[in-house]
Amino acid sequence: MLANHVWSISDEDEFGESSKTFVQPFLGYTTKRATSYGINTEAQYDWIAEEWSVPINLTIGQIMKAGGKPLQRTAGVRYWADSPPGGLQDWGARFVVTYLFPKG
Repeated sequence: MLANHVWSISDEDEFGESSKTFVQPFLGYTTKRATSYGINTEAQYDWIAEEWSVPINLTIGQIMKAGGKPLQRTAGVRYWADSPPGGLQDWGARFVVTYLFPKG
């Protein structure tokens, strides 16, 4: 799990007042064939606007070799369980390539 809270320290800041909490619980499982399954959220609460942003992400990844070098390809879907009015889409997609540098 990751978590943080960010807030402004001055009301006279040119960027305005801010107070937001971020939490990212996650759960992952990897099979013996190096396939990974994951679920997480990247939830944020805006204490000034009193609004939540709560995406839920489901991913699947596979380690493979490209040009003799290992990498992981991951794809996933995102569903917004909650977002500010007029905010984000209900659904989204995620595609990731992670280059791996094993020792030895």
